[in-house]
Amino acid sequence: MDIRSEEGVSGGRYAAEVEGHEAEMTYSRTSPKLVIIDHTAVPDALRGKGVGQALALHAVEAARTGGWKIFPLCPFFKAQAQRHPEWKDVVN
Repeated sequence: MDIRSEEGVSGGRYAAEVEGHEAEMTYSRTSPKLVIIDHTAVPDALRGKGVGQALALHAVEAARTGGWKIFPLCPFFKAQAQRHPEWKDVVN
């Protein structure tokens, strides 16, 4: 799955297009060392296909590479983080 990153001044999003539908995970950057994952949207047509999980893993890998931490405000991301204790190095 190809996930693209779009970064703005105060935040951005990770987006994936699958089967003609777009899913996204948005975030706000509070500092160079902290992002808040605030929303995940996966169209009904893509539910159960692992798209949200792929976006969450992409965010974790980006945080590891970039050297920042993630504060999970989004309920979906927060639930994923609880299921993946190996993400604790970057998830607050």
